[in-house]
Amino acid sequence: MRSIATFVAACGLLIAWTPATERLAAQAGGQYPHAFPRAGVRQILDNVRVTVWEVNWRHGDKQPVHRHLYDMAGVYLRYGPITVTDLDGKENKGAEFPVPRPYFQPKGITHREEAVTPGAPERLAIMVDLKEAATDMMYIDDPEPSAYPREGATNVLENPRVRMWDYTWTPNGPAVKRVYRNDVVEVVVTGGTVKVTGPDGKAETRTLAPKQARYINRGTVQTEQGVSGSPRVIAIELK
Repeated sequence: MRSIATFVAACGLLIAWTPATERLAAQAGGQYPHAFPRAGVRQILDNVRVTVWEVNWRHGDKQPVHRHLYDMAGVYLRYGPITVTDLDGKENKGAEFPVPRPYFQPKGITHREEAVTPGAPERLAIMVDLKEAATDMMYIDDPEPSAYPREGATNVLENPRVRMWDYTWTPNGPAVKRVYRNDVVEVVVTGGTVKVTGPDGKAETRTLAPKQARYINRGTVQTEQGVSGSPRVIAIELK
């Protein structure tokens, strides 16, 4: 992209920067940039299995055409209209949807996404890049019940890469010891307080707030109980 821009400037040419010219520029450079990071995006956590991003579609942010290099799971936490433009310049504004909205997108999608409606709400999501690395999938020999499925948890999305569960703790609900048989990313939708007790009996009170994301390793054993509020999460269980 830089070489084409430099050439144009040197020749004194003035051209419109259209999807077609952006496509040619990216092809000359060998590839499109990955979707993240970009303006309005903050990295929350990163490890060998996932990178988790807080994604804000802000008015006035000019975004590049980008390619999603990983399968991606996520949760929309606030709706706001955006325009998605493909490589041929075709625009798709989409339809309004309720939140929280679980979401999955396969890798390889190439497009541009921008908030272009002044005065409208700005869309917000927590997005999780799913890397190819997998943990040791040996059977976990533990008699405790699995973290998921669990009573009160609804399976809201499932495919070969993930299962996604919608779960809300109730204050002073049952304290059940559970084992996480898969790695999990918990995305907080509604805040509240949860008491978590490890296998050694050590207890910790955690205050959950919207937009937080927490990674729980496969094999983790803990007892969880709601303390106050009605903390709600969308748990992304990795396969």
